[in-house]
Amino acid sequence: MPRLQAQEKQDVTFEQAFRGQATDIIQPLPVIKGWADAEHYLEMRRDAASGRTQAMKVDARTGKAEIYTAPVDGPSVEVRDRDIYYKGVDGNSIRLTNDTLEEKNPTLSPDGRYVAFTRNNDLYSLEITSKKETRYTHDGTDVIYNGWSSWVYYEEILGRPTHYRAFWWSPDSKQIAYMHFDDTKVPVFPIYSERGQHGYLENTRYPKAGDPNPAVKVGVVPVEGGNTIWADFNEKDDQYFGMPFWTADSKQLWMQWMPRSQDNLKIYSIDPKTGAKKTIYSESQKTWVDWFDAVPFLQNNQGFLLQSDKTGWSHLYLHNMDGSLKKQLTSGNWTVKDVVATDEKNQIIYFTARKEASTRFDLYKVSMKTGAITRLTFGNYNHIINIAPGGKYFITTYSNLQTPDRMALLDNNGKVVRELGNSKGSKFDQYNLYKPELTTYKTRDGLVLPMTITMPVHLQPGKKYPILISIYGGPNAGTVYDTWKFSPGSQWWSQEGVIQVAIDNRSSGQLGKTGMNYIHRQLGKYEIEDYMDAAMWLRSQPWADPSKICMTGGSFGGYMTDMALTYGADVFTHGMANFAVTDWQLYDSHYTERYMDTPAENPEGYKITSVMTYANRYKGLLRMAHGTMDDNVHMQNVIQLVDKLQSLNKHFEFMLYPGERHGWRGPNALHASTETARFIYTHLLDKPFPSAFNAK
Repeated sequence: MPRLQAQEKQDVTFEQAFRGQATDIIQPLPVIKGWADAEHYLEMRRDAASGRTQAMKVDARTGKAEIYTAPVDGPSVEVRDRDIYYKGVDGNSIRLTNDTLEEKNPTLSPDGRYVAFTRNNDLYSLEITSKKETRYTHDGTDVIYNGWSSWVYYEEILGRPTHYRAFWWSPDSKQIAYMHFDDTKVPVFPIYSERGQHGYLENTRYPKAGDPNPAVKVGVVPVEGGNTIWADFNEKDDQYFGMPFWTADSKQLWMQWMPRSQDNLKIYSIDPKTGAKKTIYSESQKTWVDWFDAVPFLQNNQGFLLQSDKTGWSHLYLHNMDGSLKKQLTSGNWTVKDVVATDEKNQIIYFTARKEASTRFDLYKVSMKTGAITRLTFGNYNHIINIAPGGKYFITTYSNLQTPDRMALLDNNGKVVRELGNSKGSKFDQYNLYKPELTTYKTRDGLVLPMTITMPVHLQPGKKYPILISIYGGPNAGTVYDTWKFSPGSQWWSQEGVIQVAIDNRSSGQLGKTGMNYIHRQLGKYEIEDYMDAAMWLRSQPWADPSKICMTGGSFGGYMTDMALTYGADVFTHGMANFAVTDWQLYDSHYTERYMDTPAENPEGYKITSVMTYANRYKGLLRMAHGTMDDNVHMQNVIQLVDKLQSLNKHFEFMLYPGERHGWRGPNALHASTETARFIYTHLLDKPFPSAFNAK
């Protein structure tokens, strides 16, 4: 009987790479929606008979599952048709408001009796059973906001997930803390829309580097209404307030505060009854201090945890409630990421960290008594953790660059209780899959940093290939991790013969705050030099075509790409820069000054980090793209660079996306990806552009 020939492996098709056609290379993992309690997790499962998705309550130890009838997310509120609707545990919806004005950010009180929201920049609440409405503020205008963030607070301090919400319920549901913003002195930036016969201007209060910031007050108001008690700060001071935190007993509101220089972070305890403040914690650094994302409190006023990088690496510190240090829990040249659970009975803190390798996350526990640290996750994998309340069990989704995501449930000693899933699909072994390799490069001053290299799947010895480097590059925002990252699009480019590279620079977080501190007052200079050093090494390899070294990125990555084709033009030959900053004077105050100080304090730093400064060095080919209504990185950035390059009679490519913000959506997203593909075929691969890309 003749032996069967081993089946030849196949490539992904165009439709699989770019049009969503299935490959069965990977398959979905179980959908875990958190934990019902310390012993049971919630999993969404599809009922084969009805086709409906049903929440199941699963016993962590045995795997026994039963239907979970309560809503997975509990009672909820949402805005529909500009009004607020309440959905109870019975699944029924009630309309709570009925007016022409739009309510925003409806938020349930912890006891579920009230919903707070903003309307026309004033703060309100509503009792759900009676629908009785209470109005707390009356001074909202187009420049005065109550419980609604000024733009720079939304983007840089409180964060995009808040959706501009700037009010916080006390745990006992009896008080609401909120921020009051006055944008009167913040300069207006006009954003032009071409729509209609006459177009229009969207005027945003946007403080650029060195500009006046919003004046901010922090107050507390009783749920039944009455006077706001303002915290004892002078709103006219040049200062910032970070995310506040209520203590568990609702007796104190802890406020984060910084001067405009951002080199001193204080936590003040505010008495909600009087507004009086007292300092709980103060930290200063020579460069900058970052806000705390969380201040986990221990029960019964036993203390609180802080995660500080004041030593140059992010570590955990246990404090008494008066702010005095009880114990430093972790130390060393590695980074703590998050506290994920606390077991107060056994005095154990569970946290994630980049300890085994800076490119991977693991779960650990540390004893508050002894300081002993135990790793709970396993192997040379990156772990994404979903932990039970109290930390008795956890679910990890684990992978590395060569191993597709798997899911397992473990106990708090790190013992695997059950394997829950494997995303390796039925046809995984039937494809010529690319294999990213994790390696390192050395900077000109001797630092060792990681990068990943994905070689073409049909590599031919002796042939030289174009290199496409995709980066972001911003502070503490690295992209090089030892984790599964398969994408059909990347698979296509590997098949076509593109070497794909990701590089992290010294400020990426791989070297902790120690690495970030280099960039102080010269944001962009060390970063582009690190990328140049990595690219010089890449260019020297026998498989690299040194005439085709391309960088691409968006936002900070767009800025890096612009710098690559100007400051680094002797190393990089091509670039695709999307919605890029070109001069830090054109970006917002809080982000820019954290790293750069103000233009008046650091004129030389702003000059040496501006793309325009190096425009005369430009060579190769740069393609720039920007949305006309980008309210984050204004189109002004790219227009100023275009003006400079035109005045120097330089050739470049430029694409506008009308009406787009910071990124592309819908048809424009398809157009942008098509144009990216066209650039790669025309300038890197020297191949005809496949007509399939032009089809909708």
